[in-house]
Amino acid sequence: MAQDVSPAYYRRLHLLARALDAIAIVLFAPECAACGTLQATLRDGAVCSSCWEAVRAVAQPPGGIGKGDDRTHHLARLRAIASYDGALRRVIHALKYGKRRSVARRLGRLMRDHAADVLAGADVAVPVPLHWTRRRERGFNQAALLARELGLPVLAALRRARRTRPQVDLVARDRLTNVAGAFALRRRDAWRLRICRRHHPLAGRTVVLVDDVCTTGATLDACARVLTQAGAVSVRAVTAARVPMPPA
Repeated sequence: MAQDVSPAYYRRLHLLARALDAIAIVLFAPECAACGTLQATLRDGAVCSSCWEAVRAVAQPPGGIGKGDDRTHHLARLRAIASYDGALRRVIHALKYGKRRSVARRLGRLMRDHAADVLAGADVAVPVPLHWTRRRERGFNQAALLARELGLPVLAALRRARRTRPQVDLVARDRLTNVAGAFALRRRDAWRLRICRRHHPLAGRTVVLVDDVCTTGATLDACARVLTQAGAVSVRAVTAARVPMPPA
């Protein structure tokens, strides 16, 4: 029979883990990918606990930010954790530009928690695609990493038909033009749609679009338009952050 393990054994394991953690801190001196401060432990991952606490501090209650506006004609609902600012902005930059993919796990779970009403009853999550040239440069699509954490099946249904300028670099009046016609169904799915609309993977489905940041909603709306034309009965959206809209 297996012998019982004494509490002293677990205490020794805990002390050993702390000692190894301390040694690793001294050897590697890891900095938080969001704020740059020296981390006291490796167990927090690429982003320190202080930054995550700061994100939670500004997070809106479920349904509290991003209900859509007049420019999102094809979106039924839109939710985000909080405004694109402060710690949340730094965390997104650590994922997107610092290429810290592990950040997507915790950030995606926060999105899931703060968009429960949008995710409820949905059938599939569709990440907003990157153009293949930008994906090759970055090495991954951050929207696809976030989509995996939402608890829905993920379908890469869309592609970028052409490369566009980052929306954040443009004034509001140019953003709609920038993404007009920029998205399409994957070529395989487009052929399936032509053959039999009823059997298309999106037919009759409630779809949740996923992206890291919503600026004006123009990108999400352009994607939603394509999904609706493919037979989706409802298109919603979840993003990590949303740029605050200026007062009218």
